[in-house]
Amino acid sequence: MYTISADQVCGSNFAYQHHTLERCLDDMVDLGRTKIELWGIAPHLHIPETDAAHLQQVRKLLQERKLTVACLTPEQVAYPVNIASGAEWLREQSVRLFLRAAEICSELQSPLLFLTAGRGYEDEPVGPAWERSVTGLRAITARAEELGVVCVLEPLQRVESNLVTDVASLARMLHDVGSLDLGVVIDTVATAVAGDNISDYGQAFGDRVRHVHLVDGAPGGHLAWGDGTLDLNEILRGLSELDYQGALTFELFGDGSYALEPRTAVERGLHAVEVSAASLRAR
Repeated sequence: MYTISADQVCGSNFAYQHHTLERCLDDMVDLGRTKIELWGIAPHLHIPETDAAHLQQVRKLLQERKLTVACLTPEQVAYPVNIASGAEWLREQSVRLFLRAAEICSELQSPLLFLTAGRGYEDEPVGPAWERSVTGLRAITARAEELGVVCVLEPLQRVESNLVTDVASLARMLHDVGSLDLGVVIDTVATAVAGDNISDYGQAFGDRVRHVHLVDGAPGGHLAWGDGTLDLNEILRGLSELDYQGALTFELFGDGSYALEPRTAVERGLHAVEVSAASLRAR
């Protein structure tokens, strides 16, 4: 039985970095969303600069629109944030950022904190960076657990990381971190680039899959549906077979026009999911 619904698509401020947070939240409400994945970027919610006053302002904007936060996703790829860095100051600063992010999750009543493993130097062995990542993830997940927040870990594309990039390395990292509360993110583009599929995640992680970035690609990039070559029907069918009940987010990067008209790209994605879901239910 097919179970995935367009209602599982939550809003987000991905691609809204050049717009106000108010504009983004208003668009999400207009598009029928009740939850949002909050990308921790400046000026919307830059974690190091988010004091009590700013957090109260963000909370007020959400409450006025009856929106809740499904996941807090601090920027951790493009910015100088790297929990596996060989530079001690950068590694320690990065871990502190995520410890603060866990507190913000709790204050925003976000159930999930989004993590990646960072990356090591390309001209050095992976082993030491792997151990630094394990140490950082243990500290972050332990603090999150104290606050009642669940962390989720996403593999990155190889161009973004040399640590966790596929199902096999993700399984190894979960084992080494050792936290049963640490969940898994499926990113449809990273999955395709790695040569994995949804069923691989299901077999390896089962109900530890707790968040999904649902984006098109070719296979790289993070594109609006229809701009890439991924098979949305196949992906949604796989998630349905996994009995996935969580949020689906359009993480839109890779086309400069999305930042100019982000709502249009989100609308296209919602329409694609609705059409695909209706088609699969009819079979």
